[in-house]
Amino acid sequence: MTDDTHAVSPVVRAVKDITFGSIAGMVSKVFEHPFDLTKVRLQSQVLDATARFKGPIDCLVRTFQNEGVRGLYRGLPAPVAGAMLENAGLFVSYTQLQHTIRWVTAQSPSRDLTIPQFAIAGAGAGADLVDMDMCNYYRTPVELVKCKMQVQMLAVDVPAASVQPPGPTGAAAATLEPTPIKPRALPGPIAVLTSVIRNDGIRGLWLGQTGTLIRESGGGAAWFTCREFVRTYLIQRRATLTGTPLGRKDILAWESAVSGACAGAVFNFSLFPADTIKSAMQTEEELRPRGKGVLPPTFLDTARAMYKAQGIRGFYAGCGITVARSIPSSAIIFLIYDGLSKRFP
Repeated sequence: MTDDTHAVSPVVRAVKDITFGSIAGMVSKVFEHPFDLTKVRLQSQVLDATARFKGPIDCLVRTFQNEGVRGLYRGLPAPVAGAMLENAGLFVSYTQLQHTIRWVTAQSPSRDLTIPQFAIAGAGAGADLVDMDMCNYYRTPVELVKCKMQVQMLAVDVPAASVQPPGPTGAAAATLEPTPIKPRALPGPIAVLTSVIRNDGIRGLWLGQTGTLIRESGGGAAWFTCREFVRTYLIQRRATLTGTPLGRKDILAWESAVSGACAGAVFNFSLFPADTIKSAMQTEEELRPRGKGVLPPTFLDTARAMYKAQGIRGFYAGCGITVARSIPSSAIIFLIYDGLSKRFP
């Protein structure tokens, strides 16, 4: 199967990648946000002495009962803006890295890369090796604001004298109960952002950066590699059955959806523990206040505490619902991206 994108100007291709990726990212993020909120809330309770929710369904139902539809979309503005930039950056980087690999290996632009080469391009796109100045530094702050807003209604009312270090132990941790905050008292994304800067400085915006980098680089490789593998298989299978030569541009809508769905499941499951650790770090101040003068937890310290609290199982809190929602969400991304690419070649 040949690559049919080589005839398009690099500048035009980049503009299309940015536009199509932004639209696809925005739509998918609106669809998946209630499930992402559920995932973050489940991840954030791993280090708590008593779990607030029994599982994903319980979390969804109780969130809807206590907070309504608005509660299911708490913290949405930041990830929508982030998803538009992220997907635009992903597709631009992915395309440019494919061109770079062809140039380095002296490969014809008309030929597809191998699966390992697609994996390298996907990993580089996830780590933003091409457009590092545009994407690599905004993703963690966006995730930080989103996660903090998603657990606002779970914040505990901690007396000043009973603040304990982060972790599953401590008498105060065993007796504290979640106290719902009145909706009017909940800060918005700008207020959350300025609060982080005020308390922890600019550097505080990148709390959890290690987890984000691991998830995005490894996940990017898994996402694009799985997508290319399934897409190639489906198109070649149809070409064999029909006896007609087909290229990448000949992909059908259902093939885009199936390949995207498979990619979404692989992406989220492959490095889920890194995401769980990141979420626990970013919500620690809201749910387990550390008090003044106590440094925020490191990636490894949080991983050790989570393993001590719940073992390997703790690293996969919320994994089921995350993989389930990523299947239609990723299908939507590639369905829209491929559809727009065919409509505006």
